[in-house]
Amino acid sequence: MASVLVTGSAGGLGLNAAAQLARDGHDVVVHARRADRLPAPPEGHSWAGAVVGDLSSLDEVREVAAAAEEHGRFDAVIHNAGLLDVAGMIEVNIVAPFALTALMTRPSRIIALSSGMHRGGSTDLTRMARGNASYSDTKLWVTALIMAFAERWPDTLSHAVDPGWVPTRMGGAGAPDDLEAGHLTQTWLATADDIEPRTGGYWHHRVTQRPHAAALDPGFQRALVAALEERTGLTLPA
Repeated sequence: MASVLVTGSAGGLGLNAAAQLARDGHDVVVHARRADRLPAPPEGHSWAGAVVGDLSSLDEVREVAAAAEEHGRFDAVIHNAGLLDVAGMIEVNIVAPFALTALMTRPSRIIALSSGMHRGGSTDLTRMARGNASYSDTKLWVTALIMAFAERWPDTLSHAVDPGWVPTRMGGAGAPDDLEAGHLTQTWLATADDIEPRTGGYWHHRVTQRPHAAALDPGFQRALVAALEERTGLTLPA
């Protein structure tokens, strides 16, 4: 049985992943931006806990991290929370996963949602400071961040997941991909033993793919981590 934190689990893929993990007998801590958005657990099950905070605010990210730490060290953290082309997107999509990782006791596994759209992202990190990054940029950056984690901490299983274009509130009702398949890779990576590669994978429906070349570039990874450290005032453990 694993203990798992799922950010952005008020609905969509995050809720589906959290509910599946709870049904499978794992201890799940859910997260929502506001208390009134916290989801009910699946019938016959319960959450191990819940944390509340707006991940577009670094102060509230600190509060989320502190509340999550009260549950002890997690076996896995799934960075599911994400925004598409709205205010706060940069903070939620890339700054929050970095800050939570810097602030919390490092889990055994770190999983972040990327997107196939990351392949159209830019390596121009000044877009982060200027606030004009695209959704594709943020997903390239979070993919590179996960690869940086894999390089920095070989004993931590760090993976990025493309869930596909699925019919959630973000994806829209007409999205053509499989909603159920969209969350099963995350739950598998959070709990399975038979994962190959063990770390540093970019996954789509439990099959690895090659991400944008910049995500695998150690120089870009270092520049990204430095930009995030400067922006947040936080430093990743060595």
